[in-house]
Amino acid sequence: MEIGGNVTGVQGDVSNLADLDRLFAQIKREKGKLDIVFANAGVAKYAPLDGASIILNASVVTEVEVSKAGELRVHRIVVAVDCGTVINPDTVKAQIESGVNSGISAALWGEITLKDGRVEQSNFHNYRVLRMNEAPTIEVHLVRSLEAPGGIGEPGTSVTGPALANAVFAGTGKRIRRLPLVPALKA
Repeated sequence: MEIGGNVTGVQGDVSNLADLDRLFAQIKREKGKLDIVFANAGVAKYAPLDGASIILNASVVTEVEVSKAGELRVHRIVVAVDCGTVINPDTVKAQIESGVNSGISAALWGEITLKDGRVEQSNFHNYRVLRMNEAPTIEVHLVRSLEAPGGIGEPGTSVTGPALANAVFAGTGKRIRRLPLVPALKA
């Protein structure tokens, strides 16, 4: 099994002390997410995860297995989320879990093809999605924060594809830069 991740980043211009204070506060929040996701994923703190990207307010580590035939199995996903003050933790966790499962479907198989100007996929018999027996263990860890509550609708989905691609690269040495992943693995 290989572990890959999608690590959040910090950006900002510093032209005065207020900008510097804002940047330090942002770095502290990012470090908090990374500490949580690494500790819960069993990854050495700040181990190189081969690739990084900036993703809203979540950090994720994935465990995947790739067979010699190019079959990809996602075993576990650990997510740390900082969405400010959490009003309802169960709702946030459910939102992230469903977003991760959606992200897995999109990253592995999500492709709409056209033939003669028409979409070929019409329903789930010819548009592949993650099945219940394929769903990985998903651990969601919420960062305690006194910041204002923020949105939580998209991070579970948007962090999944890059994290899976990085895990595939860590395990196979094959850098895939176009989704879906499964056809590229079998090519």
